Amino acid sequence: MINAQDIKNGTCIRMDGKLYFCIEFLHVKPGKGNTFMRTKLKDVVNGYVLERRFNIGEKLEDVRVERRPYQFLYKEGEDYIFMNQETYDQIPIAHDLITGVDFMKEGETVEVVTDASTETVLFAEVPTKVKLQITYTEPGLKGDTATNTLKPATVETGATVRVPLFINEGEIIEVDTRDGSYVGRVK
Repeated sequence: MINAQDIKNGTCIRMDGKLYFCIEFLHVKPGKGNTFMRTKLKDVVNGYVLERRFNIGEKLEDVRVERRPYQFLYKEGEDYIFMNQETYDQIPIAHDLITGVDFMKEGETVEVVTDASTETVLFAEVPTKVKLQITYTEPGLKGDTATNTLKPATVETGATVRVPLFINEGEIIEVDTRDGSYVGRVK
């Protein structure tokens, strides 16, 4: 159990039978009345975000989570098979529980977050920026770089990314896995 004033970003709590991660918090001291915590909580299972107020001193059930590196091995049906890098155990993780799954290559290391008490997988996170090679894109025309126009390009994982006109097939680019946006060209 933790007190409401101990909530920080990344704190995991159990409320109404569901697990929530705190993504934003604010300690509010109104001129009149009691101090309280205003929080934004993200549901671990379906990703819904809700706003909730807690009075200072209110007891909450915290959940101990562990973050471990796992290596992506292969895809089997709808599940993705990962290997624990310390114990070499293999576990399947559903497609819905992996953030940035479209930009994940075989052999890549991801961070898997598990509930320490039940050893159940909560979610897996691909690194926020990954380097991918372009397998197909329309050729850019010389002199088309004056405007900030984007064209679709297919990367080695099969995902489509919007890139500037001067990017050509075979080049390696950096992609933000949170929204699938082009970050830059890798030299």
